[in-house]
Amino acid sequence: MGKSTLFNAISSAGAEISNYPFCTIEPNRATVPVPDNRLENLEKMVKPERALPAVVEFVDIAGLVKGAHKGEGLGNKFLAHIREVDALVHVVRCFGDEDISHISGRINPVSDIEIVDMELIFADIERIENRMEKIRRQAKSGDRDILKEIEVLKRIKPEIEGGKPVRNMELSGEEKKIIKSLSLLTCKPVLYAANISEDDIGKDEEDIMEVKQVKDYAEKEGSRMLVISAKIEEELLQLEEEERLQFMRELGLSDTGMDRLVTASYDLLNLISFFTIKLPEVRAWTVKKGTIAPQAAGKIHTDFEKGFICAEVIDYSTLINSGSFHAAKEKGMVRQEGKEYPVKDGDVILFKFNV
Repeated sequence: MGKSTLFNAISSAGAEISNYPFCTIEPNRATVPVPDNRLENLEKMVKPERALPAVVEFVDIAGLVKGAHKGEGLGNKFLAHIREVDALVHVVRCFGDEDISHISGRINPVSDIEIVDMELIFADIERIENRMEKIRRQAKSGDRDILKEIEVLKRIKPEIEGGKPVRNMELSGEEKKIIKSLSLLTCKPVLYAANISEDDIGKDEEDIMEVKQVKDYAEKEGSRMLVISAKIEEELLQLEEEERLQFMRELGLSDTGMDRLVTASYDLLNLISFFTIKLPEVRAWTVKKGTIAPQAAGKIHTDFEKGFICAEVIDYSTLINSGSFHAAKEKGMVRQEGKEYPVKDGDVILFKFNV
């Protein structure tokens, strides 16, 4: 409960909000900038015409009820939409309000989480069974890839049936590759957003029973959790900057829940940012952790990757302390990296290429 309100606060997209279930039918989408003061500081140093942040796309999709895998509620649409995303932000209601209905008629965050988890598990079981039935005949040919896939599916199926999501299983790189092609829902990483009331802002997490329940659940399954008030975020959105900062100070907030959620989602996706500062723009680029320099260059332009020669690299902090890229280079602080260099979060890079 509160997912569309929170989506509005994050995106200012104006998604429809109502106090009844299934208000969201078709998914709302918004591309949201990732808060990063490093970009702001680079902008101040370089003084470009424009500064472009890294972004994350959020999708607000229909809620889910028990029996969704059988088509209950908007289950079929929910499951189709959820297959398209890379990670899940599960907004969990952790407050009571007589004016806002709850589909089960009571506030029980763990039960709400378990309903969603089990529906995703049921959907995965059905998908695995369908896949096994489809390739069983092909296995008679002795195709090694098919035999390996059946072996992997037979191994994970009992674990899923026992209630264990795929994301919590110990899998080899080869097994992960096989499973990835199935787009199993329980493979997706999860961030639980414990949605609290305005009255609970500033309280210790341990003092809010429902939040503690969500925290314990997340820790048990190795997922992440943050506390947020969708209502407060909505109110902050309506204020001018100075009023917003004043309101936040009164609430004891150093940053908005919106910023924390976007940053946490970026991290959940295993993403990092590197920067380019070649005029006329300063820009943050998004890559997966472990991306090597030529692949990162390809994010800018395919020609950069094809004709990659080297990358001139300096970390953000060293650059800021040096005052400029030119000054850092004169001091020998800019290093040259080759094709095997894994780009690090905060790298400022000038790619050299030849096509």
